Amino acid sequence: MTKDIPSVTFNPEKLDSEISKNFGFEIVPIEKIAKFKNKGSHNPELPHQLKFYNLIFFTEGSGRHFIDFSWFPVQQNSLVYLTKEQVNAFEFSETLKGFCIIFTEAYFVDCFSNLSKDFVFRLFNPQLFSPISQIPKASDFIDYFNLLQKEYNTSDSFNQKNIINALFTILISKAEDIKQHQTFHIKDASKVNLFHKFTSLIEINLSKSRNASFYAKELAISYKHLNAVCRELVNKTAKHVIDDYIILQAKRNLINSSMKSSELAYRLGFDDPTNFIKYFKKNTGLTPKEFVNSLIKQ
Repeated sequence: MTKDIPSVTFNPEKLDSEISKNFGFEIVPIEKIAKFKNKGSHNPELPHQLKFYNLIFFTEGSGRHFIDFSWFPVQQNSLVYLTKEQVNAFEFSETLKGFCIIFTEAYFVDCFSNLSKDFVFRLFNPQLFSPISQIPKASDFIDYFNLLQKEYNTSDSFNQKNIINALFTILISKAEDIKQHQTFHIKDASKVNLFHKFTSLIEINLSKSRNASFYAKELAISYKHLNAVCRELVNKTAKHVIDDYIILQAKRNLINSSMKSSELAYRLGFDDPTNFIKYFKKNTGLTPKEFVNSLIKQ
């Protein structure tokens, strides 16, 4: 592994298809992606940062997938949610097969514009849910996936874009229904919206404050209430949510650029690089340099 992790943009292979060119949507077999392992500018088995959304549906076999610096087991009917900016990597095998449904942020906004804001926020949110969901074999999710794939591969289909949008919306809705029965289901939309505002504020004020009280004040709520919502939704304190976000951004920057730790420290709001190194080690058990070296050895 090299230190610089490539950013992979949406670059459809089906260039003759209006669907890929015009509205940022593509379905690609994993076997096709595996062929890039020994050619091209990037080996997909090495970590890369997405500049699009990716929904991976594994249809056969078992293995694992690398998501934001952790390996997750996958098997037949595993559904992997990958959001824009996440770091991921495949581990190909002869038995592991499936498809990547990849789409741009513009497509995401357009396709799901009629769904509620809290539903959309839940969709690709690794803080609220595990990025892996298991689809039961008897689920009609598989039927809708097959319909979507069939429609995508039908070149002369009338009104193809709208049909695909409709089928994909149904597919996503089916997946979310399954997820509700497999994980803790958040029923209070107001708490989801508050958590969304909180995480958005962290992103905006990353270099300004790491203090949970600061964000509670910005949200015009008490620190106690913010803490209670975070504990209920993600089983973490508000401070823990802030720390996790900062560490994730630090990791992505450390391995995706030639930026020095001192420069990154100032970008993340640390007055002294030494304090950043201590903060990073406290939360990861490694210094920034040790973290990068640990990935290079993989």
